[in-house]
Amino acid sequence: MSGTTIKLLYFAQVAELLQQRQEQWPLEGTVTGTELLNMLEQKYPQIAPVSRLQIAINQYHASPGDTIKPGDEVAVFEPVTGG
Repeated sequence: MSGTTIKLLYFAQVAELLQQRQEQWPLEGTVTGTELLNMLEQKYPQIAPVSRLQIAINQYHASPGDTIKPGDEVAVFEPVTGG
């Protein structure tokens, strides 16, 4: 089924807000990270604003403009701050 879906992984507060750690998301073509986050915000308004979130594609930190394609694994998380 990986040909028409992506695997989404949620971490920390994002996982808590969504009450799940992962899900399969249908994806027929390619989207940017920004487009995916906007789609997530439409389905899950409790994670707004998504502009603060970061993504990793296939275990590599990604920029909002990077392309996500069917079969990819995408992690969604908040920026980590240290002190």
